[in-house]
Amino acid sequence: MNLNIIGKRKIFFTISIVAMALVLLVTIFVGPTLDIEFKGGSIATYSYTGEMDPAGFEKTVEQALGQAATVQQQENSATGQTNLVVSLTQSSGLTTESQTELLKTLQETYPDNSITAEDVNNVDPVLGREFFKKCIVAVIFASVIMVVYIGFRFRKIGGASAGIVAVIALLHDILISFGIFVLLGFPINDNFIAVVLTILGYSINDTIVIYDRIRENKRTQGDKMPLGELVNMSINQCMRRTVNTSLTTAMALLCICVVAVLMNVSSILTFAVPMMVGVISGLYSSVFLSGSLWTLWQEKKAAKAKAA
Repeated sequence: MNLNIIGKRKIFFTISIVAMALVLLVTIFVGPTLDIEFKGGSIATYSYTGEMDPAGFEKTVEQALGQAATVQQQENSATGQTNLVVSLTQSSGLTTESQTELLKTLQETYPDNSITAEDVNNVDPVLGREFFKKCIVAVIFASVIMVVYIGFRFRKIGGASAGIVAVIALLHDILISFGIFVLLGFPINDNFIAVVLTILGYSINDTIVIYDRIRENKRTQGDKMPLGELVNMSINQCMRRTVNTSLTTAMALLCICVVAVLMNVSSILTFAVPMMVGVISGLYSSVFLSGSLWTLWQEKKAAKAKAA
C-alpha cells in the first residue's frame, strides 16, 4: 500500500485545523478545571467504619461548607483501610474552626461510622501557580532542546526547519490531549504535565524516524526524484513500523483504562485516557503532518530562492 500523503496534504491540514478549532470551542464553552496543585485549596482525609456512600458524604460536606467538594475513596496501602479523601478547590485553605465544624457535622450525620479526621493539608495557590509556571518552562525548554537537536542531526535536509516543524506537530498533539482533559472534565494537575512530557518524548521519536528515512533516501536518490515524491516514499517506508508501535502502545493504554474504570482509580484514568489519545494523535501528526509541513516549507523556500 502506497498512500499519496503529500499529494493530499491539504485534506490532512484541514482535519488538524478543524480539530484545533473544536479544542478551542470546548475550552471556551466548557473550560478547563484546575486541580488543587495549581488553584490552591484543601485535601482532607477521613477514616470511617462500616459502609459509606461517597456521594452522600460529598453532599454533606458541600452543605456544611457551602462550597463544591470532591470525595473519593482511597485505600491505605499500609493498613488496608479505606478512607474518604475530600478535595476543596478554593483560594484559601480550611481554617481550624472550619475543620472542627466540618468534623462535628460529619460525626453527627454519620454517628455509627466513627468518622475521624486523619489528615488535612492546605495548598497555597501562590505555590500552585509557581509550580504551574515551572512546568510550562520545562515544556518550553524541552521544545527548544528538541529544535536544536533535530536541527543539528538533520542539518543536511533543512536543519532548523525540520526541528520547528517537529515542534509544531508536538504542539498539535499536546493541544489534542488538552482538549480531552477539558471535554471529559479531567482536572488539570500533575497528570496533565506528565502526559505532556511523555507525548513530547514519544511523538518526536516517530517524527525522527521519518526524518531519518528522508535523509537516507535523499542521500541515495539525490535530485533524481522530486522532493514531494521522495518524502512520500520515505513516509510510506516507515508506515508499518510507526503504526504498529503506536497501536501497540494505544492498546496497552486502553487495557490500563479498563482496569482503572473497574478498580475506580481516577488518578490512573485521568492519565491513561489523554495519553492514549495523545499517542494516536502523535501517530497522525508524524505520518500526515510533519513530512507534509516540512515539504511545504522546503518548496516555499526553493520558490523564494528561485524568484530572487
